[in-house]
Amino acid sequence: MKRLLFSIVLCTGLLFLITNCSSTKIVNQPILTIPKAELALDEEVYIPHLKADRKNFFPETSGETRWVDSIYNQMSFDEKVGQLFMVAAYSNKDTIHTNAVEKLVRDYKIGGLIFFQGGPMRQARLTNKYQSLAKVPLFIGIDAEWGLSMRIDSTFRFPFNMTLGAIKDLKLLEKVGTSLAKESKRMGIHFNFAPVLDINTNPKNPIIGYRSFGENKVSVTEHAIALMNGAQGQGVFSTGKHFPGHGDTATDSHTSLPTVNATLDHIEKVELYPYKRMFDEGLVSVMVAHLNVPSLEPREGYPTSISYGVVTNLLKNQLGFDGLIFTDALNMKGASNFRAPGDIDLEAFMAGNDILLFAENVPLAVEKICVAYQDSLITDARLAESVKKILHYKFKAGLNNYKPIEGINLYNDLNPKSNETLQYELYENAVTVVKNDGNILPIKNLNQKIAYVKLGDDTNSSFLTTLKKYTEVTEVSETNIDTLMTKLTDYETVIIGYHKSDRSWWKSPELSVAELQVIDSIASKKKVIIDCFAKPYSLSRILNFDEIPGVIVSYQNGNIAQEVSAELIFGAIDAKGLLPVSINSTLKAGDGITTQKINRLGFATPESVGMSSEKLKQIETYVQKAIDGKMAPGMQILVARKGKVIYQKSFGKQTYEGDVRVKNSDLYDVASVTKMVATLPNVMQVYDQKKVTLETTLGEMLPLFKGSNKQKITFKELLSHYGRMQAWIPFYKATLDSAKLPMDKYYRKMYSEGFTKRVSDSLYLRDDYHDTIMKIIIESPLIDKKEYRYSDFTFIILKHYLEKIMGRHLDELATDNFYKTLGMNNTLYNPLTKFDKSVIAPTEIDNYFRHDTIQGYVHDMEAAMEDGVGGHAGIFSNAMDIAKMMQMYLQKGNYGGIQYFSEATFTDFNTCWFCGEGNRRGLGFDKPQISGAGPTCGCVSMSSFGHTGFTGTIAWADPETDIVYVFLSNRTYPDSNLPNKLSKENIREDIQKVIQDAIIEK
Repeated sequence: MKRLLFSIVLCTGLLFLITNCSSTKIVNQPILTIPKAELALDEEVYIPHLKADRKNFFPETSGETRWVDSIYNQMSFDEKVGQLFMVAAYSNKDTIHTNAVEKLVRDYKIGGLIFFQGGPMRQARLTNKYQSLAKVPLFIGIDAEWGLSMRIDSTFRFPFNMTLGAIKDLKLLEKVGTSLAKESKRMGIHFNFAPVLDINTNPKNPIIGYRSFGENKVSVTEHAIALMNGAQGQGVFSTGKHFPGHGDTATDSHTSLPTVNATLDHIEKVELYPYKRMFDEGLVSVMVAHLNVPSLEPREGYPTSISYGVVTNLLKNQLGFDGLIFTDALNMKGASNFRAPGDIDLEAFMAGNDILLFAENVPLAVEKICVAYQDSLITDARLAESVKKILHYKFKAGLNNYKPIEGINLYNDLNPKSNETLQYELYENAVTVVKNDGNILPIKNLNQKIAYVKLGDDTNSSFLTTLKKYTEVTEVSETNIDTLMTKLTDYETVIIGYHKSDRSWWKSPELSVAELQVIDSIASKKKVIIDCFAKPYSLSRILNFDEIPGVIVSYQNGNIAQEVSAELIFGAIDAKGLLPVSINSTLKAGDGITTQKINRLGFATPESVGMSSEKLKQIETYVQKAIDGKMAPGMQILVARKGKVIYQKSFGKQTYEGDVRVKNSDLYDVASVTKMVATLPNVMQVYDQKKVTLETTLGEMLPLFKGSNKQKITFKELLSHYGRMQAWIPFYKATLDSAKLPMDKYYRKMYSEGFTKRVSDSLYLRDDYHDTIMKIIIESPLIDKKEYRYSDFTFIILKHYLEKIMGRHLDELATDNFYKTLGMNNTLYNPLTKFDKSVIAPTEIDNYFRHDTIQGYVHDMEAAMEDGVGGHAGIFSNAMDIAKMMQMYLQKGNYGGIQYFSEATFTDFNTCWFCGEGNRRGLGFDKPQISGAGPTCGCVSMSSFGHTGFTGTIAWADPETDIVYVFLSNRTYPDSNLPNKLSKENIREDIQKVIQDAIIEK
């Protein structure tokens, strides 16, 4: 960059000292000249534009000028003075406060109100009331740096500026500005006192901190410009603050007068840089801070907000700013400790400010200004300068045609779904990885023990819940470090989350000595990932990061921040953020490591993937219909699109008569969905390894079928249910006596030699009965006509085949080959080996075979007779885990950076080989009906695939819309022999139709 040297001259000019109502002496002050800056070779220097070349969001019109002159010429002196005041208003205070504000509006003709705490509807009503009393409509202002929620309850909280400062994509900042402006307009607000232009070069700053975009002047400025462009593009005025720069202080101006001991050279190069650029970009207003800046104001302890040299000479004359100038709140101790109410207002106006914010005593201030006018200390021209400027901006705000705030639908308008969608996008771009030794991030290997340890005093539930959606993560807590380390012995990786409340944003969270000891102890023994849900400064007390391979800064501790950060840890998203401030001498502002995205499911809002959350609400209509109609006592429903889970809810109870509500983590018997999530993926791997072809015969696959009527059935026919095999045989019936009770010949009530296959709590089948089942299948007759006939025999046979060629049981194959690496830790056969019965939905009260409540044991009778492990049934899972398998299929065999089988193999299996013969099936996959009724709504693409299950389940994926749909229920409870109303009423299909109709972007 070309090195430029320049200087500006600051002069304090004539300073007025006022005491009470008497005339004020004019004191001559020496002219201060800023010396030429000694700039580094790479120092960013900005040469301001000519005024004529500045961007103008609100160009003046002839109609505006006429309106301003007309209003001004009709005003009395007191009415003109009244326009200078913007007083505090609250919507959560009593009538004493309300009456006081009304009096100021009605009797003193004040120009505006700045709202503080309260609620949206209350504030809207008060705004309308106050506006109705105003002769000239009021300016309404608010501090809404991260949205109206900074002051108003029941509104949306956007990220703090420091979080936004981590984002590289400035278009997102513009979107934030647009959203902030829209909510302000809806509330009849004209000024949002933002953005903060302070450059936070002092980590100990007690009041700016989170409110700053960072410590780099260029980054701060560019983020502020983007935010302003979004806001002023919507017609809401932005206010740059706190002039001339509050970033390098260690004192809060709310409580005392902070001192900025910066040189003129530093102020010129750093603090004023954002203002110069913002003025050229069209900033309409500035707020002047209460600061003691000796290099700008030589009078000791004299606040900048009332300094003629700062406000008029520097801001207006030297920097050429001709927009509205606000004081910071005059009730703040940085100002009120210096002068009494009335006097401080007069000095602020004399210094060159246009609007006196939060005046504590308007009547007295008006009197002081009146006396100064009578003493010729204030001229008509000076008064007209500010008042006409105010009127011009009232016209630009549309107050020449004022309309009251409409209360109807106010809450929904202030909280649109688009806010949450944007919030996800902001955190996906903000969360910052600052250390990633050995590529510990993202965690690729899910076949390891991972622990989570919480530090800090705020909530962590969203973070931990989301971590557990990827793999098994165990929270370990213990106050004693030695005991904690003992508990962590078997864990390879430990995620440490530091959680501090966003509500106390003005505080400086710091790791305690005890917390530092915990980090040090764990890092010395384990692979550690630290995730900081607080200011980056919080990590500065860690003196040595050498033994901490992974460091993430997530900035805030809200639910979305926690969710997104967990996604990043497991590779559902890549890291994009850059540190806005330095942590130490090695982890500096601007640092940020990009991590790899590895195709795991993430989480987002429906709108973020082109779907309507409002339309998806219709799902609940069909859910309620099903529960009320006793079609199923409860269910889990999940929808994902474009790799993002956008809908995951559980409904109802595990049983009609019980009190246990269904949770997202509960397990369901998925019945025939087992075929698609256990047996089929293993078969696809065998096919991918060319151990079979489409034309391999069953006799070639399994010699025991040679010589049978099934030996010539091809692999393709077998998996397409096109081999003329029977649908099923109730194998269990042959093992019952005349009273339909299990025969002693086949069963024992206790585990014993030769009887180890557990069928239910106290029922064990003889070990050799599998051979009998296979013999029955081999000898069973074929149906006469070659046509599609869905048959459980297919997957019973395939299980036998897999176990023969692989030399391992199917449950082991499914777990080791897929579930462990997919993170399907809640998917398994025989769930009671791992989970408590209370988290498993029962499927039936069996009165025909096992004579027991079937809970935690597979419902399918044949699978139960196979020790719970069937090729066609037996898997228990939840909607989240099933979605992972379906997403892997959608990604043609790829998930989490692992290619489980080739894309060509997936394509072969998802092909309808016999559609021409009226058979819709793929290889193992079900496909949409060709005509008439079928497994789908009839509204999904022919490339879609999935499977349904007898217990009331469906898992379906559509490559054309990139949608995964999972529905799990226990519709068979309490009696599977009752009519299948869930199917007859098309509940699953109707919900699928709702999902398709919710698509708003292809």
